[in-house]
Amino acid sequence: MKYIRDLRENEYIYNEIYLCKSRQVLTSKTGKEYVSLVLQDKTGTIDAKVWDFNCEIDQYEAMDFVHIDARVTSFQDALQLNISKIYKCREGEYKPEDYFPKTDKDTDEMYRKIMQYIKNIKEKNLRLLVEEFFIKDEDFIRKFKEHSAAKSVHHSFMGGLLEHTLSVVDMCNFYTMNYPIINRDLLISAALLHDIGKMDELSAFPRNDYTNEGQLLGHIFIGANKVSEKIKSIANFPEKLASELVHCILAHHGELEYGSPKKPAIIEAVALHFADNTDAKLQTMTELLNSYDSKVDWMGYQRLFESNIMRSTKGID
Repeated sequence: MKYIRDLRENEYIYNEIYLCKSRQVLTSKTGKEYVSLVLQDKTGTIDAKVWDFNCEIDQYEAMDFVHIDARVTSFQDALQLNISKIYKCREGEYKPEDYFPKTDKDTDEMYRKIMQYIKNIKEKNLRLLVEEFFIKDEDFIRKFKEHSAAKSVHHSFMGGLLEHTLSVVDMCNFYTMNYPIINRDLLISAALLHDIGKMDELSAFPRNDYTNEGQLLGHIFIGANKVSEKIKSIANFPEKLASELVHCILAHHGELEYGSPKKPAIIEAVALHFADNTDAKLQTMTELLNSYDSKVDWMGYQRLFESNIMRSTKGID
């Protein structure tokens, strides 16, 4: 199998199989119709074009697996496929695990670390609340382990939500060791729960796209609402503590223009925002650097960082 990350300009590929992530019939500036596709495997996605409808040997739709023959070209500094033959695959001709990006970390080991953090929560109401999600709800656990943390940008792969959550919890734990004024149990609980709304905001693979609920409400509201509803099931949960926890979730994007309904008002919310933002930004940079040839130093202007990005000198192992 020729993975997308290994494609090189001007090579020709024969009878390769990819997931057709999207398919659109568009019209060029000259008035000619063509088909625009996004193809995917576990290493990434690539734009593809079908300029001649006769190249479509058999009917296929978005989310189908397809055989293709194509030349690798370049358009606006990005690789693209010029397809000369495409048709739908049959069941058994592909292994689904080759087409869905997945964390390279051990999922079970990451979840064991999550469990250890939960065991160390001393405040009984917060521990009971977190256990309702991460220990008692088997459907939640299964989805949480498999779900991505984004459609794109960072952690947009199976296991991405678990990986991101653990990274944020690890950073928050570090903060609590260096800033004793922080309520550790509150911050760790908020870090564990801050992105659970993403399991409803985004559909599962292979689609990994925004749901209607995700488009209309967003993961911050969805997650805060789930936590609020679960708190109601715990007798005598302290009202102030509940408000502080939900506030951390509502404020974890830090700024109103970045989707937070509230700006951080307590130190735990500030810490959670910094941990979430740090992991998101550094993972985004990591994925960007890994997407380019290791010999390329300058990667050009990157909108997410509003800067031209350069690969730094590699450290000595």
